Formats: sequence, C-alpha cells, structure tokens
Amino acid sequence: MGQQLEADWWPAGYLGLVSGAVSLDVGVGRRTSPLGPQTVDIAAPQELVFNMVARPYLGRTPHAMREKLNVLERGSDLVLAEHYTPVAGGRLRAVTVETVRFSRPERVDFRLVRGPVPAVVESFQLGEQASGTRLVYEGEMSTDGWALGGR
Repeated sequence: MGQQLEADWWPAGYLGLVSGAVSLDVGVGRRTSPLGPQTVDIAAPQELVFNMVARPYLGRTPHAMREKLNVLERGSDLVLAEHYTPVAGGRLRAVTVETVRFSRPERVDFRLVRGPVPAVVESFQLGEQASGTRLVYEGEMSTDGWALGGR
C-alpha cells in the first residue's frame, strides 16, 4: 500500500510543480541565473511602446490575451496578474502570479509572487533612440535543489 501511495503521489507532485500550483521554496541548493539581456529596437516613440506594453494590464485586457493573462487587481501603477504559459507541449498550463509595476515611460518591472520557482524578477527598460525606442529585457531567476532545479 505504501509503495502504491508513493507511486500515485509522484505524478501529481510533478504536475503541481510544473504547472505552478505547488511552489518549491526550500532555500536549499539555491541558484540564481540571469535572464537576458535581450535588446529590441522598435521604430516607434517611447511613449507609444510603453502604452502598448502597459495596456493589457492597466486597461482592459484584449480578448486575444485572455488565454495568457488575467489581471486580479489593478492600481494606477501596479497590478497583480496571473500569467498562463503552455508547458509539456501544450498539454499543461503553468500559472504564475506576478506584480507588474509601471514607471512611465521608461520601465516595467515584474516580480514573481507565486509560481514553479522561488523567485523571478524581470524588467523591460525603454530608452529613446534616434530611430525610435530600444527595449531591453533582463532579469534573474532563482531555483532550489542544486542541479535538479536547473533550467
């Protein structure tokens, strides 16, 4: 009976971790890895690019994004939002809850509240260029479990 219970728990535990329904934050074997930087030059004014990034969060979420985003709470410069990401070839959906802070017109910051890893911070930094706007994405992600938590 004990072996069967363990065998039944393992797939459910794995699915919980992968989907973000269960958070693993034990602080053992913690590794922090950089995300980015990735840079994109956009031929549009900085204010317009900022508005395009902020609109689904601060305004009404477009119908096309409802499969990926649900804003739980809106403020004037900070929202609490669920993000949905397909995993396992689209058979599963990871759910993360993040705060998103807006510093008009140059920055959008994301901070993980709940998800499959202990910590993620990310930002979009927007800078004016002669040809439009430079968007720089960067951040860092922390995982637990030494190599087991690696990405």
